[in-house]
Amino acid sequence: MPTITNIQDLRTLAKRRIPRAIFDYADRGSYDEVTLRANRADLAAIGLRQRVMIDVDKRSVATRILGQDVTMPLAIAPTGLTGLFHGNGEIHGARAAEAFGIPFCLSTMSICSIEDVRGAVTKPFWFQLYVMRDRGFSKSLIERAIAAQCSALVLTLDLQIQGQRHRDLKNGLAVPPRLTLANALDIATKPSWAMKVLFGKRRSFGNLEGQVKGAGNLKTLSEWTASQFDASLSWKDVEWVRSIWPGKLILKGVLDEDDAKIAASTGADAVVVSNHGGRQLDGAQSSISALPGIVQSIGHQTEILFDGGVQSGQDILKAVALGARGCLMGKAFLYGLAAMGEAGVTKALEIMRKELDISMALTGTGDITKVDRSSLVIRG
Repeated sequence: MPTITNIQDLRTLAKRRIPRAIFDYADRGSYDEVTLRANRADLAAIGLRQRVMIDVDKRSVATRILGQDVTMPLAIAPTGLTGLFHGNGEIHGARAAEAFGIPFCLSTMSICSIEDVRGAVTKPFWFQLYVMRDRGFSKSLIERAIAAQCSALVLTLDLQIQGQRHRDLKNGLAVPPRLTLANALDIATKPSWAMKVLFGKRRSFGNLEGQVKGAGNLKTLSEWTASQFDASLSWKDVEWVRSIWPGKLILKGVLDEDDAKIAASTGADAVVVSNHGGRQLDGAQSSISALPGIVQSIGHQTEILFDGGVQSGQDILKAVALGARGCLMGKAFLYGLAAMGEAGVTKALEIMRKELDISMALTGTGDITKVDRSSLVIRG
């Protein structure tokens, strides 16, 4: 086992331990991956203001998100196909998040179902919803989330039509994974993964099995999503979801200030500034460059969460300093899960918290809730 000191170490280990098609699904973006790269580059371009001789002996990275006490300003983002990165992956992620004291969000496109995950944890988790063409099925998902006592519903706004992800098409990504001549050798070199995933209880979309006619017979993920995601979605559908869902509502995928104002007017409890991890509109601005304007526009109306390239505690510090209440991590979570299962998720969270704590101290800050732009050096 190599020494793990940062998220990139977990990424390297994950790449060795899971099939290429699954790894690339998490790691890559749409089209030329301009936005994918911008998410990381623009975060890196923001400097931190070093301060000295300030008493930071007592520090706290704890805060509150949606009225919930959390041990640091971070949640695990909803990620599709999580159970293909490690057997029962969503359950491992939810358990690690619960033990760590941060929110976990389950994706509609998860391998383990809402009920699977609820049965494995003691506290409520968030559920992410895609509104599909079949509104009756979408309503049933909301009702299942209510029955599972999910503490928040995360409504994704930026996937009415799927952006093309070249690598997924070239890899022939399929759900459940198929053994073909092209990938058989790759899978053969990952026997531990194959035993946990290919021979596990769940190998397809747990929330959709037995619910969506024909979903299990289509060849690829791209074909399935092309047939089910709805380009006719509008803000009226947010009102419809709000009329059914009684709890906290989070709107995810806002990047434009005009859209942010509309999102806030719906009464949403939080808005996530996100470009879907650079996996949708390639050429869209980075999430971190959009964050300050959105905070200024609607930060007085609703909580702002940040998603897009978060892979270190310093990234969290920068986003919070620019006005985010907290961050979501997707890729970093999947790297940890693929590398070491539940222990890898915990390791990723430990890395994030330690980096955040040290960076706060070296910027002369003892309380994450007091961080502001004075901790940053914004060039240009």
